[in-house]
Amino acid sequence: MGGCARAALAAVCVALAVTAAPAQDYPHAPIHLISGFPPGSTADISARVVGARMGRILGQQFVIENRVGAGSSLAAAQVARAPKDGHTLLIGSAANVINAAMSSSLSFDFYKDFEPVALITSTPTVLAVAPELHVKSVKELIALAKTRPDALSFGSSGVGSSTHLALELFKSSAQVKITHVPYSGSPQVITDMLANRLQGYFSPASTVMGHVAAGRLVALAVTDAKRSPIIPELPTMIEAGVPDFESVLWFGIEAPAGTPQPIIDKLSRAANEALKSDEIVKSLKAQTVATLGGTPEDFRKHLESERKRWTAVVEGAGLRK
Repeated sequence: MGGCARAALAAVCVALAVTAAPAQDYPHAPIHLISGFPPGSTADISARVVGARMGRILGQQFVIENRVGAGSSLAAAQVARAPKDGHTLLIGSAANVINAAMSSSLSFDFYKDFEPVALITSTPTVLAVAPELHVKSVKELIALAKTRPDALSFGSSGVGSSTHLALELFKSSAQVKITHVPYSGSPQVITDMLANRLQGYFSPASTVMGHVAAGRLVALAVTDAKRSPIIPELPTMIEAGVPDFESVLWFGIEAPAGTPQPIIDKLSRAANEALKSDEIVKSLKAQTVATLGGTPEDFRKHLESERKRWTAVVEGAGLRK
């Protein structure tokens, strides 16, 4: 073998060794999982439950940090700037997709500055209404809204939130006019619904189902494409007569772009192993959270689908800033 050939072979071997080394040594320190949502939220619960099991699998502690603000954009900005070594990760969500569709001034590019690792959980969104409306189905709600344009008021947990965009999707899909009333969070929306100051809300199931069970609110449908295994008695919006309606509150793990692929793959395997645990499934289901899973490529395809959906809704509602 000539000198040039030997040198080329040596360079290839070095490159392969460098590529393999990060995964072999990883993780060598605690892994920080950054959530843009407050303690007790579905994102926070998902991060803590799944992260704890992943930590046992990988042999390092997962430290959950709540960096709340700007619809999860503060958390995303922090992770986008983090070292590309797999020790700082983001709990990505539909909120990040919506923010990217709405704002042209983010300090990062959500699709270029992150590497998908694995989808981990979702929670049903429930279309809930006040009993005083006397409607028992989505069709009855649509009929009422068409006879009373802009007279019905629906709350959301803020302009640009997933609960707001679900309402905008409903308005465009059902061709109804409903007044949007933004709040700073779900608790305030529920308080005003119970006081009959609001007529409806596309609510996370964990927030509203206790009130539904007590008869204080009425659940009409879930917004998933398929019936939720958490509350299978509720029809989907599609079954209820609103075509192509899908709005899922999902959460996944993402790493800074440039993180070596072997580390991405190792994290993805750990996440999927954790999500197959009966203990994890039961623990999350008790809090109206379903486990997901899949490869980084599965997550990437999901993100592209979400990007198309919410960009169209944002543009249709004139929300682009």
